[in-house]
Amino acid sequence: MKSSVRALLLLSLVAAPALRAQPSYTAAPPATAPVEDPAFRRAAYLARVQEAVTWRATQAKPEDPTTVGLADVAAKLALRQDAALCSERVIELMKTPTGDMFWMFPVTSISYLGRDQLTPAAKAAIREAWRTYMPLRGDTENHWAMYYTSLYLMAQLWPNEPCERWFNGKTSTENFNESRDYLIHWMGLATTIGQGEYDCTHYIGEYSIPMLYLATWAKDPAMRQRGKMMLDYVMADYAVETLNGMYIGSHARTDDKTVLEKWNGLASFFGWLMLGNCPPTVGYGGWGPYFAVAAQYYELPEVIYRIGTDRPAAYTHYEQKRTRHRWRYSDERNPAVYKTTYITKDYAVGSDQGGLLQPIQQHSWDVTWAVPDPRGVHNTIFSTQPYFGPHELMMYFTEMPDHMPAAVTFQGKPTYISEAKLLGGSPYEQIFQQDDTVVVLTNVPKGENFEQVNGFFSKDLAKLEEDKSGWIFAAGGKAYIAYRPLAPYEWQPLDVGGKRLRSPHGKNGTLVQVAAAGEFKIWDDFKAAILALPLQITLAPTPAVKFTTLRGKNIECAYGAAPRVDGRTLDYAKEWRLFKGPYLNADVGSGTLTMTHGRLKRVLDFNTLTSTDVVAP
Repeated sequence: MKSSVRALLLLSLVAAPALRAQPSYTAAPPATAPVEDPAFRRAAYLARVQEAVTWRATQAKPEDPTTVGLADVAAKLALRQDAALCSERVIELMKTPTGDMFWMFPVTSISYLGRDQLTPAAKAAIREAWRTYMPLRGDTENHWAMYYTSLYLMAQLWPNEPCERWFNGKTSTENFNESRDYLIHWMGLATTIGQGEYDCTHYIGEYSIPMLYLATWAKDPAMRQRGKMMLDYVMADYAVETLNGMYIGSHARTDDKTVLEKWNGLASFFGWLMLGNCPPTVGYGGWGPYFAVAAQYYELPEVIYRIGTDRPAAYTHYEQKRTRHRWRYSDERNPAVYKTTYITKDYAVGSDQGGLLQPIQQHSWDVTWAVPDPRGVHNTIFSTQPYFGPHELMMYFTEMPDHMPAAVTFQGKPTYISEAKLLGGSPYEQIFQQDDTVVVLTNVPKGENFEQVNGFFSKDLAKLEEDKSGWIFAAGGKAYIAYRPLAPYEWQPLDVGGKRLRSPHGKNGTLVQVAAAGEFKIWDDFKAAILALPLQITLAPTPAVKFTTLRGKNIECAYGAAPRVDGRTLDYAKEWRLFKGPYLNADVGSGTLTMTHGRLKRVLDFNTLTSTDVVAP
C-alpha cells in the first residue's frame, strides 16, 4: 500500500508540470542517464503516457466534429472524456470505413475502451461496419499482426455469431480460431528463426500496438501472456540496438527521411516512452497515441530498461533474422539475415551481410554518432549500391513485373528508381563488419541499374577532409570516421544538405573505420593511425580488401567468398545465434530469450509460456 501511495504521489509530482508544459517533442531533450528509483521511473512513464493521450485528445475541436477522428476518439475514451461526442463521431465514421488493417486496430481499441462509455447506437454502428466493410489482410508481416490481433479481439467481443454477421463470411468461432492459430504461428516463427520485418524504424509500432492490445484485452490467460511476452521480446530487441533511444544499424525497412535523420521515426517514440532518453517525434510518431491509450497496463521490465540506458562499456551484439517470404528466384523461403552491431557511448556501427534481404526499403549498414539533441540532425554516414529492378520486386511480391518499378514510385517510395537513391538493398553488395570496421564490396554487372556506389555525407559533420592516400576523414560528435572509397568518385550536392559521394564504377566498395575522439590526443593522430594501417585493395577481376583494423584484427574480404579474420574463415550459419551478446542470448530454434544486465536476468520461454526473473546475489 505504501509503495502504491508513493507511486501515485510521484505521478502527481511528475505529471502536473509535464501536462502544463509544451509537448515533449518541442521541449528540451531529456537526460540520457538511467533513472535509479523504480517508483519514480514508473511515475515518469505514466506521466509520458498521460501526455501523449492528452495531446491527442486535445487536437480535436468539439465545436467542429469533423476534426474528431478515430485517434481522437480513442484518446478521449482512454481519458473518459466526452463520451457523447465520441459516440456521435463513431456513428458517423463507421459510415465510410477505409484503411484496411490500419482501420481495424483503431476501431478495436475504441471498442474495448468504450465498452462502458459508447451508446448502444455507436456500438451497433461498429458492429455493422465489421459486417459490411471488407478490410484487406495485406501482404506483410506487420499487416498480418494488426489484422489477426484485431480480428481475434473483435471475435472475442462478439462470440457465437453466424457467418452472415462478418465481412469475410466466417463465423465468430472460425475467425477467432484462425486468428489465434496465426498469432501463435507468427510468434513461434519470430522466436525461433527471427522476424522478417526486423528492426524497423517505423513498423516497431505495428507490432508493439497489437501485442499490447492482446496483453491488455485477451480473455484467454495464455494469449494474454503471449502478448505480454512478445511485447517484452520486441522491446528488448529494440533496446539493445539503440543509441540514446535512436534505432541504429541495419533495418529491414526504413524510409528516405529516417535513413538520414536516424531519430525521426516512430521507434524514437518508444525510446521516449519506455527509456525516457530521447525526444519523441512530432505528434508522438502518429501511431504512438494508439499505444499510449493502453500503455498504463504495461510495465517495461527493469532488465530491458537497463539494457537500453545503462551500458558500462562498448559491446558487440549479433542477431539472426530472416528475409520476408520469397516467392520466386530463391531455393529458400526465408533465408537468414546475419546482423552485427557495435555500440559505444559515443557512436554505433551496424550492418547485415548485404544482398537483397528485403524489398525497396532495406538499409544495410551505417555509422551513427551520439548528439545532445538529435532533432533535425543527420548524425549518420553510410553507402549503398542503388540497385532497382523487376528481379527484386518479383522475388518479394506476387504482382506481374510489367509496370512494377515505375508503379512503386507512386506508392510512397519516390526514390526507388533514382540513381541518387540512398535507400535499398542490392544483389551485388557484400558486407562484413568486425568491431567498428565495415567492408562493403560491390560487383555490378555491365548494364545493370546502376553501376555505381552512393555514399551519404551529412551536413552535420564537424570535419571532412580528403587525403591524397584515398582516405576521407570525417568527424561527427565524438566519433572519428575514416571512409575509403574503393574506386574514384565525385561529389554531388543533396537537397537536404550535405553531399553524395558518387562513384560511377561497378567494381567498387567502401571501407570504414570508426574510433572515439577520446582515443587520440589530437585529430591528426587519428589520421596518422589510419594511414599506418596495412591496406590492400583489388578491384579486378572482383573486388577484394585486406586490412588490419584499428583494433588489431587482420580481415580479408573478397566478393563471392566468406570473410576471413586472423586467418580463420567465417561461417555465418554455424557461428550466428538468434541473439548473441552481453545482454541478449538465444539459440536458433529455441523459442526462448535470455536477457541479462548485471545481476538481473529475465528468461522468456515461449515453449512453456513462462517469464522468469532472477536477481543474482
